[in-house]
Amino acid sequence: MGLEERSLAQTGPTPERPHARADWKQMLGIGIVASILGIALGLLIDWFPVAASEEAKPIDTLWDVLIIASVPVFVGVSVIVMFSALKFRMREGEEDLDGPPIHGNTRLEVIWTAIPAILLVGLCTYAFIVLEDVEKAQANTMEVRVVGEQFAWTFFYANPNGGEQVRATELHLPVNRPVKFTLQAKDVLHDFWVPAFRMKKDAVPGINVTYRVTPNREGRYPIVCAELCGLGHSTMRATAVVESEAKFEEFLQTAANPPTPTPAAGGEAPDGKQLFASNCGSCHTLADAGTNGSAGPKLDEVLGGMDVAAIRTSIADPGAEVVDGFSNIMPGDYEQKLGAAGVDALAEYLSEVTKGG
Repeated sequence: MGLEERSLAQTGPTPERPHARADWKQMLGIGIVASILGIALGLLIDWFPVAASEEAKPIDTLWDVLIIASVPVFVGVSVIVMFSALKFRMREGEEDLDGPPIHGNTRLEVIWTAIPAILLVGLCTYAFIVLEDVEKAQANTMEVRVVGEQFAWTFFYANPNGGEQVRATELHLPVNRPVKFTLQAKDVLHDFWVPAFRMKKDAVPGINVTYRVTPNREGRYPIVCAELCGLGHSTMRATAVVESEAKFEEFLQTAANPPTPTPAAGGEAPDGKQLFASNCGSCHTLADAGTNGSAGPKLDEVLGGMDVAAIRTSIADPGAEVVDGFSNIMPGDYEQKLGAAGVDALAEYLSEVTKGG
């Protein structure tokens, strides 16, 4: 008997860990069942708000395809990891035992490299086709310039009477007419997003960014900034109004020829409390209005003793004097938005209700 044979006879084969074996059929079965359940759940969940544009359907379909493709990958990796942790974990008394020797499997390595590569190329190609399709130029396209600034959106339209563009703080769009948005930012990075349209892009300072949608459902839909842009990011909201062509033309004519602000019916001035609730309540706390916003200072505390003129100045020019501990996140266009009569009414209301502050 040779030296090598005597050595093997003395030491014997390396003891095996009998539990350290994984049944690939069991793993495959669990993976298939879990994938089917995961895909079904992913498709049943209502992820998005109501669809209000022609682009929404292909984008929602793309999302479903991504769910179908990604769930099996996630489940497959999770099942293998869990089986490995369960089957190959060390038990008591096995501290000095090694597992069986492992040799490379070239065929398996080729397969698990090729399948993800093919999947990624296929999904990227499909996503590119969808993007090209939804951004394709169409006839009769209306152009709207969207300007973002801390922390408000402003919308500009071609003036039907010629001259300077029409400016609005509420987005109005005619139903079933293609729209090309040109996004601009005055200060920092913003992101213009109407969830019901599905499309969104960044508004970048110094760059014109464009995208196209065709609204196809009348209604009012929220506009949000989807890029963290400062302390007042959460208040950067507006509304998209999708309406008939006739109502849109009426809006455009009114915006192009705004009426001179006049007192309300009955000779009463504009309602300052109502103006505060609709424009300021989300950022400021005011006892009389029942608001509890925290982005700006508590007005009962900071306005007490201020006269109407000083309060009016703080509304029209919010950066003139900023309360200690706060940054100026208040839009500077309230005089344009509310009109002189509206700002006067708001200032008088705030002066009256904070006298005891």
